[in-house]
Amino acid sequence: MNSTPERKIIVGSEEWCSLPQLGIPAIKVRVDSGAKTSAIHAFSIKGFKRGECHWVSFEVHPLQGNRRTIVRCEAEVVDQRVVKSSSGLTEKRYVIRTALLLGDQTWDVELTLTNRDSMGYRMLLGREAMVGRILVDPAVGFMGGEVADEELEQQYCTHTRDSSGLRIGLLASNPELPSNVRLMEAGEERGHRMRFYDIRQCYMKLDAETPEIHYRGGKILNKLDAVIPRIRPDLTFYGCALVRQFESIGIYSLNSAEAIGNSRDKLFSLQMLLRSGVSIPTSGFADSPVETDELIDMVNGAPLIVKLLEGPQGRGVVLAETRKAGESLINAFKSLHANLLVQEFIKEADGKDLRLFVVDGRVVATMQRQAVAGDFRANLHRSVTASKVKITPEEKRMAIKAAKVLGLKVAGVDIIRSRRGPLLLEVTSSPGIGSIEEVTSKDVAGAMISAIERQLGWKRKLAEPLDASAPS
Repeated sequence: MNSTPERKIIVGSEEWCSLPQLGIPAIKVRVDSGAKTSAIHAFSIKGFKRGECHWVSFEVHPLQGNRRTIVRCEAEVVDQRVVKSSSGLTEKRYVIRTALLLGDQTWDVELTLTNRDSMGYRMLLGREAMVGRILVDPAVGFMGGEVADEELEQQYCTHTRDSSGLRIGLLASNPELPSNVRLMEAGEERGHRMRFYDIRQCYMKLDAETPEIHYRGGKILNKLDAVIPRIRPDLTFYGCALVRQFESIGIYSLNSAEAIGNSRDKLFSLQMLLRSGVSIPTSGFADSPVETDELIDMVNGAPLIVKLLEGPQGRGVVLAETRKAGESLINAFKSLHANLLVQEFIKEADGKDLRLFVVDGRVVATMQRQAVAGDFRANLHRSVTASKVKITPEEKRMAIKAAKVLGLKVAGVDIIRSRRGPLLLEVTSSPGIGSIEEVTSKDVAGAMISAIERQLGWKRKLAEPLDASAPS
């Protein structure tokens, strides 16, 4: 199997191959001589011992754009290796060895296991697997032929889940938003019946005997098992009213209407957090423009941060570098009858803050956000780059406590590091998913779906091996 062939295979930049020992009959692979190692998309990765040997179990979505087809695999671990991805992030990965069938030739290759959800291909073939066997013509593709959709459907029929799980509605405004797409995919992957509902096209019947929730065209939504609310700030009032209606008829909401309301009132949420012992940057709030000078003094003068209380998360936040600029900003906002918060500027943060993603009382992912070089905005969390970060136990406890105080099952908690310890900036009830999943390779959307499963007592069934020849 491993002898070098007399003739080399000519392949294009993308090809279909199979991994028979893993029970994967067809997977589209990106042929990339610029990458040293080969990799396959894997999730639910768990190491274990079989006798004296180290093994790993994992699940694979072999078909791009299809999360309902899942193959469960096991393989012996040959190494654990630190790999640098194309985005510059380093990750420690399990390495396995398995047979690769490409064209009419079969040989063993090493594959690293990693989450490739954000990539265009479920598998990458690096140059280590090509040496002495493959010649690449990057101008063409599928030199070994295409695989028809009907053939794929037949090959994977026993591994494609029916949507027979929970009925879950995603309440939002834009079905194309990456975070919403990920949630729909994560639910479908677990066999749930996911439906997107535009908040603005839902309407309610308030009645003591037959309360109902309708969707455009008169469809009644009373039979849903759960909803995931992701409410835009400008739809907070109606969105919370809609969530309360779902709750009143016994449909579980991942974040309650009360918790969403708590988080959207920035001043009230900070007061709640302070009462519970959560530290925040020194802040001031006043109604009269006459108190502007004293308000600035409260937060130790300039530079200072001015935040609109009704603004969306990350927006309506301005840095005033001088006292005069601060006075002008505050008075200008107040002339427009806008409620605002004045907050001390944390210079030592050097333009960085932390985003901790909390799901069901656990921090499931964390990242650090960095402002543009030279733009030291500290409290302003409109950062443009993100990276992995190791958080302290104190920061972890702060994030979990903040979510609990506001009553949020799902929360994005923003923390800034200061000389006096971590300080909480803001808590959002509809945190973005895409960037933190990409940075951390964590299945954040899956964690949200799992929280619903736990609440409703639903257990996910693991995928079965493709056939008796595959590892059990």
